[in-house]
Amino acid sequence: MDIFAKHAGLRASYDGLTATSPRNPFEVVIERPVSASVGIIEGRETLLFGTNNYLGLSQSKKAIEAAVETAETMGVGTTGSRIANGTFGLHRKLEARLAEFFRRKHCMVFSTGYQANLGTISALVNKDDVLLLDADSHASIYDGAKLSGAQVIRFRHNDPVDLEKRLARLKDHPGAKLIVAEGIYSMTGNVAPLDKFVDIKTRHGAYLMADEAHSFGVMGAHGRGVAEVQGCEDGIDFVVGTFSKSLGTVGGYCVTDHDGVDLMRLCSRPYMFTASLPPEIIAATMAALEDMQEHPELRTKLRDNAARLHSGLQKAGLKTGEHVSPVVAVTLETVDQAVAFWNALLENGVYVNLSLPPATPDNRPLLRCSVMAAHSPEEIDHAVTVFAEVARYFGL
Repeated sequence: MDIFAKHAGLRASYDGLTATSPRNPFEVVIERPVSASVGIIEGRETLLFGTNNYLGLSQSKKAIEAAVETAETMGVGTTGSRIANGTFGLHRKLEARLAEFFRRKHCMVFSTGYQANLGTISALVNKDDVLLLDADSHASIYDGAKLSGAQVIRFRHNDPVDLEKRLARLKDHPGAKLIVAEGIYSMTGNVAPLDKFVDIKTRHGAYLMADEAHSFGVMGAHGRGVAEVQGCEDGIDFVVGTFSKSLGTVGGYCVTDHDGVDLMRLCSRPYMFTASLPPEIIAATMAALEDMQEHPELRTKLRDNAARLHSGLQKAGLKTGEHVSPVVAVTLETVDQAVAFWNALLENGVYVNLSLPPATPDNRPLLRCSVMAAHSPEEIDHAVTVFAEVARYFGL
């Protein structure tokens, strides 16, 4: 039997998509960045509105210099996991800085943001426990749930009433109950009511983990995320996030005040069996964190830019989410429509993410934009103009 036979349905969908599209939307190559907001795609300068580079720090001069200097003095890799030979002094230094930044006692650093969710969830719960997941949770959260073996109960997206109803049914369950929600949801830009979830978990004796991947560095007076904005940080048991968005590098973290973190280091398989982050990445991440803290005006600019793009797309008659955040998604009705729209945007110098079912929350395709502090008002207005012209061309 052909080992790929199980993917026949996926092959048919993929072949159908690529047959009707002039380019493969999953293989776009950014030949080189010109700046944080402009890259060369297909030989043309293209506005980048699909990179998650919220603060533009992938191009931080301080981070680049730190990476070069560290690579020259410490090499380019650790060749081992954190529990073998892969813990350098820099790893501990970054963990201490992140713990201080989040005002927490402990921090674990993972090699990717995906592994931060995978490793944290699978270390915290097992088959005797219950996970309550927002229905729109990221794939890494669902994969962490599978690895943990815990019972999974989904509650309606951003719905505190539904969460409480489901928790109430578990009052006699002997195991631990862990609620997982995201600060900003990566597909739609929706913001979670974490403060309401804190109230619910407190009443029902549960734990709460917040994935602030898309809100770390973006929201809050200090950039600590949605929990900071909503004044409920002390009620969040575990905060997980990534460096690959606002800090522009790669890696992930979990911060907490619970003292069991040292045990997590010994039972989190994604932490135990993956080579640790290279020293130059750690150095660049610490430098980007300093840049973020030293320039709070980046968050102000980002919020202004997000509002400008959100309102501009709405005025153009396009359907966006209700929340204003650095993720602005335009919802379309059919895959063919979305693919044609996405191609037209790229041909007119605007790159966004094409998100297709079943990866989208309500099985409708999305044109997902991510805004940067590095975008100029003129760049945002130009992107809106291109969106509007393409929408008119397709009769939307």
